[in-house]
This record gives sequence, C-alpha cells and structure tokens, in this order.
Amino acid sequence: MSVKKVTCARLAAATLSAVLASVGACGAEAPVAIPPPALDSPRAAVHLQTAVLAGGCFWGMQGVFEHVRGVQDVLAGYSGGAYSTAHYQDVGTGQTGHAESVQIVFDPSVVSYGKLLQIYFSVAHDPTQLNRQGPDSGTQYRSSIFYGDDDQRHVAESYIAQLNSDKVFRGPIVTRLDALKAFYRAEGYHQDYYLKNPDDAYIVFNDLPKIASLKALFPDYYQDAPVRAR
Repeated sequence: MSVKKVTCARLAAATLSAVLASVGACGAEAPVAIPPPALDSPRAAVHLQTAVLAGGCFWGMQGVFEHVRGVQDVLAGYSGGAYSTAHYQDVGTGQTGHAESVQIVFDPSVVSYGKLLQIYFSVAHDPTQLNRQGPDSGTQYRSSIFYGDDDQRHVAESYIAQLNSDKVFRGPIVTRLDALKAFYRAEGYHQDYYLKNPDDAYIVFNDLPKIASLKALFPDYYQDAPVRAR
C-alpha cells in the first residue's frame, strides 16, 4: 500500500485540521465550513421525507449520506432523463439528460432538509464546479437539486442566494434547481459501492476524505454505522 493511500485511509479518524491538510493530496475537494440555512423546513414533521441530490459520482454522495444521523435509506440512481436511458452505459455518454443522483429518505424530526443541503454544499461536493466534479466531467456529473415540492424549492433557492451573498465559496454556486420528475435506481453493483469496495483507489482518493470531513464538520449528525441501501 502506498504512503498516499495509507494517509487517505486514515482520514476516517482524523481531526478537522488533518482533514483540511490532507484532502488536497487525496483527490477530494477541500470541505468548506458554511453557515446553516436561514430558511429551513420545520423539524416537527412526523413522516419520512425524500430528497434527491446530484453532485458528481454517486458512489461518494451515497457514502456521505449513509453516515448522516436521521437518514433511513440512500439509493444511487439517475434523475433528469427518461426511463429508457436510465442505464449506466447510456448515462455515461452525457447525452441522456440524467445526472448521477442519490435518493435520500430521512426523518425530518432528526435531520432537516436544510441540514442535508448544508452537508451537500459543505462536504459532499463542490457546488462551484460546472458539469464536473473532481476527476469526473460531463453533464451527468453536474450539481443539481431535484426538489420534490415547493417547500424544498424555496429552501434550496433561499440557501443558494444566502451562500452566494455571503461569498463563502471562491466562486458562484452553479447548482441547478430542477423539479423532480422521476428517480431511477441504478444497477445493483453501484449500490453501497464504497462499503463493498473500501480499498478501491477511486474511493480512497475521492470519497473517504468526504466522509472524514462529515465527521469533523458535523459531529452531531455523524453516525459511525452507515445505513445500507434497501
């Protein structure tokens, strides 16, 4: 095992300062500490809710949100295109309209929609990269929030405006807001990919640092035992 790989694997137990010092060498974008949304959905809701988010390869996105307390299920899949093209080889052409996405089922009494967006913008991906994320490029890797209702749209719109106004990132947020038309579950071998392949070089360099950043920046919302796709 290379020195670089050992360093990245150890990030899971690292302090925030160690994370910030190491992520650049491991391929992941550095996390950004950002304020919570000024406008958020109420946390008193009693029914499970669903969020669909896209931001680069769905392996890392799924891995991050599987470690968020209050999340009940996370599926990797495709959103933005037609059912007939919701297949990995087709989506990989960048011509289907789909983005690699995750469907997150969460308990709003534990973690709010706005908190999920804070994690999404802060550690799950870089919202200033247009049609790419880290080593992956193409519209299928775009940053996009697929809102399920007007409440989600209002929270997302308000939060993006807030973060741009506060200039917390080096550039403007390019995240798209799209009405959710459908979410299509990805092939079985993509589900829980990071859990099944923890030593995969892509996971080590690009995704484990994100999970370490989640633990460092959101300790109250981090859970060691990840949920698994159902």
